[in-house]
Amino acid sequence: MLGQFFDPFIFERLPAQDQRPSQLYLEAVENCDVYLGIFGKSYGSEDKEGISPTEREYDLAVQLHKTRLIFLQENDPGLVHPKEKQLTGKAGREVIRKKFSSVSMLKAAVYAACVNYLQTYEYIRVGPFDASIHTSAGLADLDEQKVNRFIELARIKRAFPLPVGTAS
Repeated sequence: MLGQFFDPFIFERLPAQDQRPSQLYLEAVENCDVYLGIFGKSYGSEDKEGISPTEREYDLAVQLHKTRLIFLQENDPGLVHPKEKQLTGKAGREVIRKKFSSVSMLKAAVYAACVNYLQTYEYIRVGPFDASIHTSAGLADLDEQKVNRFIELARIKRAFPLPVGTAS
């Protein structure tokens, strides 16, 4: 199901290219709707300023107000790179993170977070459409002719008690 809504960009799966890596992964963040970060114990290679690609991606996602879903691998704290601890701390002050200790736990957590995202932004609905509420809709949004047509048909087919023209 998630493949219908999400097209993941995984830098590590790209073929060799004549393009700067930082340009490519930052463009991917700019073009995404959801930034999914999987943080482990390694901070990664650092640029001239001592910042890893993962932290650059995360910071750009923050700057561009992207939805951020962050997953933390459970590790012995003594094995986690100090800058990785700082990055996970930064993320923890800004978003709710989910910990995982196995690939199956990560898959389940990512699935649940993605479904929650789809429900929150109403790409999918749990309940029936007719029971949903559009929070910004008001009476002025109703089409008077269509309401009267509905009343007319309901009177003919189901003996609806309101007279035609009630919407006026």
